[in-house]
Amino acid sequence: MSVVSSRTVQIQFSGDVTSSLIQSALDNIASPGEYDVISLVLGANTITAPVVSGIVVTGLTIIPPAGNVNLITLKGVTGDTGIPLHLTDPTSIALDTTFVSLVLNAAAAINGVRLVWS
Repeated sequence: MSVVSSRTVQIQFSGDVTSSLIQSALDNIASPGEYDVISLVLGANTITAPVVSGIVVTGLTIIPPAGNVNLITLKGVTGDTGIPLHLTDPTSIALDTTFVSLVLNAAAAINGVRLVWS
């Protein structure tokens, strides 16, 4: 049985500027449909895409735990400067079909980080 994934980013402005933007990724008809809850250790944590015959990963949403106070930095490899992620807001990124892995660098151990593979 196959899994179809639909991923959407919605931005809504109100107040002095009123606007909304909804941007949808193409449906992934061969999605892993995987949801992992992981613990990050201090330092570099290599995150590898699920590998199952016939599936294709096209997106990853990283959801830190609600009370997180420790910095998570998204990196391509350990030596990169990286991009600091919001402590508690989700981050959704589109991935090329050649994606294999990335690094989440944690300023301290963090339990309960959710990874949603699309």
